[in-house]
Amino acid sequence: MTREIVIIPTYNESETLEKTVGRTRQAVPRAHVLIVDDASPDGTGAVADALAAADDHVFVHHRAGKQGLGKAYLDGFAFALDRGYDLITEMDADGSHDPAELPRMFERAASGADLVIGSRWVSGGSVAGWSPFRRFISRSGNRYARAMLRSKINDLTAGFRVFRSSTLRSLDLDGVSSQGYCFQIELAWATERAGLTVVEHPIHFTERAAGRSEMHFVGMSDRSPCTGDRVGFHAQNTLAEQRPKRRSSRRGASAGRRDAPRESPRARRGCGVRAACPSGYVPPSRRCHRE
Repeated sequence: MTREIVIIPTYNESETLEKTVGRTRQAVPRAHVLIVDDASPDGTGAVADALAAADDHVFVHHRAGKQGLGKAYLDGFAFALDRGYDLITEMDADGSHDPAELPRMFERAASGADLVIGSRWVSGGSVAGWSPFRRFISRSGNRYARAMLRSKINDLTAGFRVFRSSTLRSLDLDGVSSQGYCFQIELAWATERAGLTVVEHPIHFTERAAGRSEMHFVGMSDRSPCTGDRVGFHAQNTLAEQRPKRRSSRRGASAGRRDAPRESPRARRGCGVRAACPSGYVPPSRRCHRE
């Protein structure tokens, strides 16, 4: 029998968590739920403990403080892989992801997809509660990431997804350094780059109706800077491999200068450019020796 688990990271989600877990348990009764709470000051941890005490399919992992979305999922993955789950799901606690889609997403993963992404930006997908500007920012960010990474995935930043355990075991999770939505970009692209099967399942995304989580803001959201240096490095390496070498019949020092690859102004400013994330910010600790 296939074992499924839904990982829900939380920070200040006391208003929405109980309803989200209840809807998840109703949609996929056999699945287990893991709540990863970052010491929420609004009492989310206590709500999670009460849910776990009343339901043996719900578990809680308490962390000492706010460490971000990417680290929350990595801790959740470790929990799930250590306990032998077959399908491992990422899902938000705020109700924006509809648990009613999980049976179909599980079915597609069980049928052979290595990663099933609940996608807003494919035929049949939609978004409710966003302003036109917010839609533009999200779609533009995804298109930019797709172009830089030569990816075929339409919704690289989506946070509603199902991994096969074999997929996560094949990835270098210890080397993942991104946070926020760049974490989602990095994992999706790593899966695609490994030659594994990625499918996009259309979903209806609804903006949260209550509360305000800060979980995504630790890293990157559709509106904030990104710290996904590793994605940028991979993108630059991939583009360098795909770029044809220039040829020159000239010899000597002038030929050497002509054959040398030209650096863009952004590349000259620092080696840690996030080529796949819509931000040019480079933390001082990540800048290269040329700076």
